[in-house]
Amino acid sequence: MRRPTLEAVAARAGVSRATASRVVNGQTTVAPQIRDAVLRAIDELGYVPNSAARSLVTQRTDSIALVVSEPPTRVFSEDPLFSTVIRSASLELETVNKQVVLMLASSAKSHARVERYIAGGHVDGVMLISMHGADPLPSALSRLRVPVVSYGRPAVPVDIPYADNDNVGGAEAAVRHLVEQGRRRIATIAGPQDMIGGQDRLTGYRNVLRDSDRRSIVAVGDFTRESGAVAMRQLLGDDPQLDAVFVANDLMAVGALQSLRQAGRRVPDDVALVGFDDIEAAKYTEPPLTTIRHPVIEQTAAMVRLLLDLFEGLPAEPVVLPTELVIREST
Repeated sequence: MRRPTLEAVAARAGVSRATASRVVNGQTTVAPQIRDAVLRAIDELGYVPNSAARSLVTQRTDSIALVVSEPPTRVFSEDPLFSTVIRSASLELETVNKQVVLMLASSAKSHARVERYIAGGHVDGVMLISMHGADPLPSALSRLRVPVVSYGRPAVPVDIPYADNDNVGGAEAAVRHLVEQGRRRIATIAGPQDMIGGQDRLTGYRNVLRDSDRRSIVAVGDFTRESGAVAMRQLLGDDPQLDAVFVANDLMAVGALQSLRQAGRRVPDDVALVGFDDIEAAKYTEPPLTTIRHPVIEQTAAMVRLLLDLFEGLPAEPVVLPTELVIREST
């Protein structure tokens, strides 16, 4: 059975092929009654536009690259951040008939592959997430003059619009909560210090302790559960008397809870614990985890809106969303 052609659509609608093409490609220079006739013919014939031919006319692919600077083992892991961002971005872009192309960039070779793919015009824009240190991609993509936005503030000085959450303010709220409870020896398990999120949450922790005459007690993890368990054991070895811990994400906090339990420390009686992110699992730990809500879905939606603004030639200013302290039984 032959695939319906644009010529067949034009004949059914009683218009020229050029007019039918303008309707298919979303141009607004067609009278409403003619557009309705063409759309009716498309529906009746089951016509599906040829995407390659359509791209030649519109100079658009209707595809957006979501570039994650992490290896597959990290992206497809127990960390819900990545799946939530991917799902949320896909749903947001679906409303404007665009799709997400997931690309992983965790090595120099994969960075080069991503850059070549984007330079080849296969996508209309790029969303970056989970960048580390002096990641070369933001600067490289900026030189390609393709619209680029970032989930989180870039670590490198590059003029890219971004959507972030208030990492510093959220960390400050978490540590203030521990101070207000009278905890004296408040440690932190910080996130990786080559990432802005890890740096900012450590800054928030230190800001509050500096104002409350308490000393900093710091171990560093990599946002995984195992690193939280290891860091908690390190902290207990360095200061057996600590009575509270702010952990820079909930997955590390889950690992920290395990190490505290193994060491015979009761939470919150002996050690109070606060995480960051408010992942679903935080409600079901034992005890349920006090944490800072990181508005992942809203932040992803803000990132997508920034990209759509760039497509329209509109100004795209950075967006920083508020966080919220969620108090549960771990404090």
